[in-house]
Amino acid sequence: MADFHYEINDGVAVISWNTPTRNMNIMDLKSLSDLEIKIDKALSDNDVIGVIITSGKSNFSGGLDLGCISKIPGIISENFQENLFKGLKVFTNLTRKIELAGMNNKNTDGKPIVCTLDGDALGVGFEIALSCHKIFVSDNPIGKLGFPDILIGMPPVAGSISRLIRKIDKDLCASLLQNGEYINFENAIKHGLVDEMKSSDDLIPFAMQWIKSNLKKNIIKPWDMERYSSEEKILKKFSSLEDEIKQANKKSSLKGIHSSFGAMFEDLYKNKDINFDKALWAELNWLVNILTHSTQNSMVKTLHVHKPALEKGASRPSGVEHVPIKKVGILGAGMMGAGIAFVSAKVGVDVVLLDQNQEVVDRGLLSVKRMLDQGLKRNKFSTEDAKNIFERILPTVKYEDLNGCDLIIEAVFEDPKIKSLVTKSAEAEVSEGVIFATNTSTLPISELAKASCDQSKYIGIHFFSPVHLMNLVEIIKGKKTSNKAVAVALDFVKQIKKTPIVVNDERYFYANRCILPYINEGIRMLDEGLDPGLIDDAAKLMGMPVGPLQLADEISIELCFKIMTATRAAMGDSYPYS
Repeated sequence: MADFHYEINDGVAVISWNTPTRNMNIMDLKSLSDLEIKIDKALSDNDVIGVIITSGKSNFSGGLDLGCISKIPGIISENFQENLFKGLKVFTNLTRKIELAGMNNKNTDGKPIVCTLDGDALGVGFEIALSCHKIFVSDNPIGKLGFPDILIGMPPVAGSISRLIRKIDKDLCASLLQNGEYINFENAIKHGLVDEMKSSDDLIPFAMQWIKSNLKKNIIKPWDMERYSSEEKILKKFSSLEDEIKQANKKSSLKGIHSSFGAMFEDLYKNKDINFDKALWAELNWLVNILTHSTQNSMVKTLHVHKPALEKGASRPSGVEHVPIKKVGILGAGMMGAGIAFVSAKVGVDVVLLDQNQEVVDRGLLSVKRMLDQGLKRNKFSTEDAKNIFERILPTVKYEDLNGCDLIIEAVFEDPKIKSLVTKSAEAEVSEGVIFATNTSTLPISELAKASCDQSKYIGIHFFSPVHLMNLVEIIKGKKTSNKAVAVALDFVKQIKKTPIVVNDERYFYANRCILPYINEGIRMLDEGLDPGLIDDAAKLMGMPVGPLQLADEISIELCFKIMTATRAAMGDSYPYS
């Protein structure tokens, strides 16, 4: 089925984006081609006087399917930069086609094109809107615009930087294009980013009336008043900007991980008065250079290629039947246990939240309530949904309540003796063959598995704090862990909408091997007398999202101390941080 639906209404072509297989409209190469076909159809039809691009869903778009970058022909080859240039050029060419709308070289005979937004327009969806002659939004108080993918290394792909720096002031540009911030519809009106606000019911009628009122009027955008010949359009080949990036980075006001992107923004802003087609070529050239350069290249591969593959089960053992988890038992109602309970109940899994005394269980439930309150404030779910989530969690101090669980996750203190005790107590109450997982962040799985009656069903499922916000989950195989245990763990992580990676059973696993030396170095600098603010600020200038001391606080200073103590006890003098 097509992603874009086409109909003629009183001479106006209404192109409605409604991807049939998704709750949110997401642009991929197939839907991009479909939109271009519909645009060409409208522009070539003499009976069509104008075009409205709208959405068949409550929101306009969630942005780009990040996996489509890996599907660009020739992306994995010696000429990958040139092929990436060609692949991304189709996005720029389409938005340019919408913007010019069939105009001749005298900037006449174009058809007015309007985009109507009743909800969020993010990423490439926002870019499509920006290429239209007018953007009309509804009075939806939570509707927003923005480029959130900037924060994970993916700038706009269709010429929107060149459009925005000519449309709005530099501060708002920086907010949207460097910081990845959102802007709501009301503020977008105030800043001239969109043109009119109407009620949801009035959006399409108002757009149709505007088109009919502007058939013979000049719809050209200010930056196209003096266009060059067609030879100056985006027809040039890719050229390397490696030296320019190095020089621009030295002058960039943006430090750390996105300095190349900051340099691109500043260079394009400085040259915003050049011919617009040349500006689009320069932006595309910058984009390709950045996406194939050092840090951004790694981010694109990790987040836009490997991450989607992992979420689809790339590491799952074959030959193991998929059985959804219906009931999970969680041992430990602390910060981690409460977080795991929340994300499990949120997707419809029944939860048994168990701890040693009622006071600890009550604190765990209070943590769940706080997460629910935060979600309600941010419109993540309805009041009825929040009630149902909370009611799926059974608080208890009785191990016999674990009966009927499909999976057990232990999330108690980083103490092997305590973990051994709760493992034996829980296994005495559950059915034979139930997979048992530990949420340990550092302790070797193969050693902890010795407390289990069946080491083949014992596995590590390591969540990160805060659980409801952190998407990465480590799956750790012990020496005797079975493929069934790995498959169940991967399926559960996918079920709760997180990203799993399978890692080796070595102390600290993968992520903490990166995180803990960073935290430890910050603590050592503090011990040497350096100001804590200076330590964290230096780390941020280096490009880290938070400083080592702030990170330790957010993880839990108590937990960090217990990890260090347990590691010191196991490694002795070979562990340098204590």
